[in-house]
Amino acid sequence: MFSTKAGATKLLIGVVVGLIIIKVVVSWLTGSISILAQAADSLLDLFAGLITFFAIRVAAQPADAEHPYGHGKIEDIAGVAQGILIFIAGGLIIYSAIVRIIEGSSIELAEAGIAVMAVSIVVSIFLSRHLSRVARRTGSIALEANARNIATDVYSASAVLVGLAIVRFTGLNIIDSVIAIGVAIYILKVAIDTIRKPISGLIDETLPLSQQAVIEDCLRKHSREVSGFHALRTRRAGSQSYIDLHLVMARDISLDRAHQICDRIEVEIQSTLNEASVTIHAEPCENECEQCSAICSKRRTN
Repeated sequence: MFSTKAGATKLLIGVVVGLIIIKVVVSWLTGSISILAQAADSLLDLFAGLITFFAIRVAAQPADAEHPYGHGKIEDIAGVAQGILIFIAGGLIIYSAIVRIIEGSSIELAEAGIAVMAVSIVVSIFLSRHLSRVARRTGSIALEANARNIATDVYSASAVLVGLAIVRFTGLNIIDSVIAIGVAIYILKVAIDTIRKPISGLIDETLPLSQQAVIEDCLRKHSREVSGFHALRTRRAGSQSYIDLHLVMARDISLDRAHQICDRIEVEIQSTLNEASVTIHAEPCENECEQCSAICSKRRTN
């Protein structure tokens, strides 16, 4: 039920709503700025989850006349939006913590805060791992950003828990605000990392070298039929990869045979890369191939 993109996003939204309610109530009871910061972070998690939910629905729509390459970049846009939200959360936490240090504060019922943070840590660990698994299997950039976002909650909640424990046993209330600032700095770093990958998709950056190596390996397996390739271009839009290249073949094979070879190579590349769209342009080789130094008649396969 929760193993699809949409299902995982629904799970995210439901869990985050529950955490927000608990954290807001306990923050009000304890007066802890770090727990309130956690609640604000969870609220942004909710916004991010809603963005992802709608982005995935739009990205899943098939290509149409106005969007012949599909709607995959919506996921990249959602990833950038989530990174911006995470960054805003970090900034708000720092501001609130500094205000609390200047004005002074006291923490009540620290035990309740410790218990809530412990629950939040356990829930966030399982949720982040589940989102990561679904993101890897589906190639969803938006879900990957959500998984990274929830993972930061584990570290930040752990820091808050430690801070509340120190306050409980030492009475140093300023520790609560100091730890909140430390957590916020880490959140700012995660925000930058979260934005980086979807930005690469929006500006049509090439696929990772490991994926390009897979493509080239597929092409080299057909050295008997293909004398070479060039103009290999790759890019990504959301979870969809786009690959186009030129294949050099013997000039005297039939058009039908050349088409069969291209189709077979396209299928092989698509089977190794998740959701790949492959376009191949076939070209005739010269009278003597540079790659094998054989005349074209020796490379005929029809």
